[in-house]
Amino acid sequence: MLSSEEILFSSLDKLSDLLHIAAISLSDIITEHMKLQNKSNYLNFIWLIALLPIMLFRDYTPSNELRYLSIVDEALRNGNIFTFSHQGVPYADKPPLFFWLMMIGKLILGGHYMWYLSLLSFIPAAIILMVMNKWIKNETDQKGITAAQLLLMSCALFLGSTPIVRMDMLMTMFIVLALNTFYKIYTGTSTKADTWLFPVYVFFALFSKGPVGLLMPLVSTLAFLIFKKQIKTWKKYWGAKTLIILLVLCGIWFAGVFAEGGTEYLNNLVFHQTVGRAVDSFHHKAPFYFYGISIWYSIFPWSFLFIGLLAAGLYYKKIKTDLEWFFLITFIATFVMLSSFSSKLAIYLVPLLPFLTYFSALQLRKYRWNKWIGLSLAIPILIFILALPALLIATSSNAELSYLRLPVIYAGTGILTLTGIICVIVIYKQKDIYRTIETFVLGFFLTIFVVGWSMKDINPQLGFADVCKDAKAISEEAKTSGYNTYKIKRSVSMDVFLGQKVDEITLDQLRNKLNANELLIIERKRFEKDKELSTLIKNKKRYPAVNYYIVDLR
Repeated sequence: MLSSEEILFSSLDKLSDLLHIAAISLSDIITEHMKLQNKSNYLNFIWLIALLPIMLFRDYTPSNELRYLSIVDEALRNGNIFTFSHQGVPYADKPPLFFWLMMIGKLILGGHYMWYLSLLSFIPAAIILMVMNKWIKNETDQKGITAAQLLLMSCALFLGSTPIVRMDMLMTMFIVLALNTFYKIYTGTSTKADTWLFPVYVFFALFSKGPVGLLMPLVSTLAFLIFKKQIKTWKKYWGAKTLIILLVLCGIWFAGVFAEGGTEYLNNLVFHQTVGRAVDSFHHKAPFYFYGISIWYSIFPWSFLFIGLLAAGLYYKKIKTDLEWFFLITFIATFVMLSSFSSKLAIYLVPLLPFLTYFSALQLRKYRWNKWIGLSLAIPILIFILALPALLIATSSNAELSYLRLPVIYAGTGILTLTGIICVIVIYKQKDIYRTIETFVLGFFLTIFVVGWSMKDINPQLGFADVCKDAKAISEEAKTSGYNTYKIKRSVSMDVFLGQKVDEITLDQLRNKLNANELLIIERKRFEKDKELSTLIKNKKRYPAVNYYIVDLR
C-alpha cells in the first residue's frame, strides 16, 4: 500500500508531466503550422488578438490621451493644420504628424474611436518588429529571430506603449527605419533610393514627436563611426544631400507654422520646447540617474536577462559583429544623451528598446543554458506564479481594489500563475531557453487577452467617459446649461465627451454659482473628506455616477 504522501507526490509528478507535454505540444503546433518566413506575421497577429479587447473597450486616460483628443477637436473647429491649442492656450509641445493622423480618423469615421487610435501605435510597432527581424536574419537563425520578436513584444514599456494614444511608437518606427537605412549605406548594401530615404526618415522621426527623432539617429551614428574609426566618412551620411533635404522639409513645416501662428508660436516650437526641455525643463524634470532606475522596470520581465547579457558580452568579449556593436552603441549613446536632458519620463526610453532587445537576442545564441540565465528567467517566472495569490490577498484586504474582483481578472491572473508553473517545468526538464521564452510570452499574451475583457468594468478608474455620459444625460433631462468640476485633474478635456467647455472652479467660484443652472462634477471621496465642500452643496440634489457625484447647482 502506498502512503498518502507517496500518492500525493505521484499525482503531482503526473500533473507535471502533463503540463510539460502541454507546453511542448503548444509550442510544436505553433512551429509546425507556421512557415518560417511567415512566423513573424503570425506572431504579430497573435499579439494583435491579445491586445484587441484593450484596443476596443479601454477608455482614454485624462493625462494625455483625452487631452490630445481635445487638441484635435479644437484644431478641426479652428481649421488649423500646423499650429495647435488646448482650451485656447497655444500648444507647441508636439509636432503635427500624429495629430494629423488623429484628425484624418475623425474626419473619415465621424468621431474618435479607440480601435483606430490604438492602431496608430500598433501598426508602427508591427513595422518595427518586421524591420528588426529582417535586419538580423543574416546574423541568427529563425529560432533567434522568433525569440527576439517575442522578447520585444513582451517588454513592459514596449507592450504598454503599443495600444495607447501617443506619438512615441510612431517616432520609434521612423528612427528604426532611419538607422536601418544608415546601416545599409554603411555596409554597402543600400540602393540609390536609400540615400534619399535616410534624411526623409530622420525628418519624419522629428516630425512625429520632436528633437529626439533627429538627435538619436545623429548621436548614435556618429558614435558608431567614432568607435569604428571612420568618423571622416560622416559626410556620406550627414552630408549636403541630407542637410538640404532636412532643411527643405523643416522649412516647409516652419513656414506653415509661421503663417498660422506667427513668430511667437514658431519661437515656442523651435526654441522653448527644445532648449527649454533639454537644459532646464519646465516639465518632467528628473535627476541624471533617473533612467538608470527606470530602465529596470521598462524592460521587465527581461531586466536581468538583458542587463546580464550586456554585461557578459562586454566582460567576456562576446560582441563580435558590426551589427552587435551598432545595436549596443545606439542603446548606450542614446541612453547617455537622454540622461543628460533635464526633462525625463520612462516612456522616452521606447526608441532604445528595439536595439537593446535585438542586441540581447544576438548575444543569447552564444550561450548554452547555465545558472545565471536560468536565474534571470526564474525571477519573472516566480512573479508570474505569485500573481494569483497576490491578487487574492490584495483584493480581499483592500476595499479600494474592489473593482478588480472580477471573474475575468481572476481567470487571467490564474492563467499567468499556470504559465509560470509550466515554465518552471520546462526549465527543470528541458533547460531550453527558447522554449521557455515562447511558453512564457504566449501565456502572458493569453492573460492580457482574458483580462482585457474587464476594460468596461475598469474604465471608471481610468477615464471620464462613463461619468460624462451620465452627466450629459442628467443635463438633457434637467435642462441645465453648463458643466463645472472641482479639483479633478485634467477635467477640462471632458469637453471631448460633453461637447462644450468645462470649467474647473475653486470653492469661491462655487459659492458664486450655487444657484446657477449648471452641473458640478466632484469625486465621491472628495465630497466625503472636504467638509467645506460638503457643507456648501449639502442641500443640492446629487446624482451618484461611478466614482463621482453629479450635483445640480440650482
